Amino acid sequence: MESFALHSLSSSAFPLSSRASLFRRSRPLVKSPPSIHSFSSLPTLRSPSLLPSKPFISLSHSPKPRKTHFPIQASQSALPQTTLAPPPAQPLQGAKPIPFIISIAIGIVVRFFVPKPVQVTPQAWQLLAIFLSTIAGLVLSPLPVGAWAFLGLTTSVVTGTLSFPTAFSAFTNEVIWLIVISFFFARGFVKTGLGDRIATYFVKWLGKSTLGLSYGLTISEALIAPAMPSTTARAGGVFLPIIKSLSLSGGSKPGDPSKRKLGSYLIMSQFQSAGNSSALFLTAAAQNLLCLKLAEELGVIVSSPWVSWFKAASLPAFVCLLATPLVLYKLFPPETKDTPDAPAMATKKLENMGPVTKNEFIMVCTMLLAVSLWVFGDALGLASVVTAMIGLSVLLLLGVLDWDDCLSEKSAWDTLAWFSVLVGMAGQLTNLGIVNWMSSSVAKTLQSYSLSWPAAFGVLQAAYFFIHYLFASQTGHVGALYSAFLAMNLAAGVPGVLAALALAYNTNLFGALTHYSSGQAAVYYGAGYVDLPDVFKVGFIMAFVNAVIWAIVGSFWWKFLGLY
Repeated sequence: MESFALHSLSSSAFPLSSRASLFRRSRPLVKSPPSIHSFSSLPTLRSPSLLPSKPFISLSHSPKPRKTHFPIQASQSALPQTTLAPPPAQPLQGAKPIPFIISIAIGIVVRFFVPKPVQVTPQAWQLLAIFLSTIAGLVLSPLPVGAWAFLGLTTSVVTGTLSFPTAFSAFTNEVIWLIVISFFFARGFVKTGLGDRIATYFVKWLGKSTLGLSYGLTISEALIAPAMPSTTARAGGVFLPIIKSLSLSGGSKPGDPSKRKLGSYLIMSQFQSAGNSSALFLTAAAQNLLCLKLAEELGVIVSSPWVSWFKAASLPAFVCLLATPLVLYKLFPPETKDTPDAPAMATKKLENMGPVTKNEFIMVCTMLLAVSLWVFGDALGLASVVTAMIGLSVLLLLGVLDWDDCLSEKSAWDTLAWFSVLVGMAGQLTNLGIVNWMSSSVAKTLQSYSLSWPAAFGVLQAAYFFIHYLFASQTGHVGALYSAFLAMNLAAGVPGVLAALALAYNTNLFGALTHYSSGQAAVYYGAGYVDLPDVFKVGFIMAFVNAVIWAIVGSFWWKFLGLY
């Protein structure tokens, strides 16, 4: 776009007619009209012989044009170096044709060519077709996510599948607004520099070796995660700048063989650890809150959600956080093992940052208040979204954030739009019986293989995990498949709270599968320190490592907690 804008500017400022006038007003090159054969000997436009001794550019018509001039006309082959390059092709506007056709075709095929089951009403079947087209568009991206979701919403209203109030009912969903406000909290961490300060302290304390440096960054992310509910914001606003600074100081440059000295390992370790940090706390990632809301719609209620979530996730997540840097140290080793200068660099950076500012102090106090109310909110009768509203109000009143900060957080408003569409459609599919029909069908298939509920639980969890290779968003995956897979688990006899939490934890862990599997994946891969084959290879291996740890440690831990 920048190059296109520059071309447009140059074209509008100096149109072809103006450029031609420059030639017409210059002194004649020769006294008689030149022959076509003489052009090969003429100097190019960049030749010094054609440049005036003094710089001169005239953009207005001279009142007294020169009488002696000869228009030069020649073919493109005669003057290959003097012809103007054709303007670049404008980028395609609107929907991408092939993804658009495929996405629409899926819905049309389901609606008109797939026989409707007897148990399903025509309204439910039509909504399923629209929903599948919407999900296909989220994967294929004929339009940006928000725009495509709005088209799906419009289709459901225009066709009479949903009434206007029903179609827009999810826009008042408490969990979705909690997710939106979490984006503003993340902006506060970045704007005040609090997240950067916390991470820098851990580099100072643990950064004498590359492995210690990785542990310092991993632990610091786990600590700030519950109060900074965006993995992408943590990656792009806090940890990637620190890792790049440390890597460059150690002679490790992106896009260069030296990247394996330090940067590749630190990026990969932080990338793979981020999923467990997000799985550790309910408020560490936006999709966590959505998972529990969808579970509630299926009748699975998690009491004291913040505490219950943390208790169930704590032991397996802690083990994975401790294991990941060490496993990658062996699997994807850095060339530089010791980083004796890192603590000194961190100390100097902290000195440059100065003492804790007033806004940082306010941010700390506000987040401590918010986390406390999230933990004890049920006893006080405060919903999680109300706690978030109180926290945001404090930040606005005290000037840590201003309303322009909120308005410029485009990801928050985009999420509000397309999340509400997906949640609304998913809720109506449940109300109209589609989810129950699908779960019953899958449950009968699993029962035909005589699978016990633990075996069915493992199969469904694995399927839910690896389907994410088709998705470029964790939250999109949740909106599309979480309800259906939870219903399948329930139909197979899996305890409800266990199934709901396990699927939610899985949602965080598959964020490191590929370079497109999550927002933080794009951030870390875009830094230029890791190669694409390594992302896929390490992502698959670490997915297996995480699955083994969560399956073994989690099964014993969840049995101890009484989840099954």
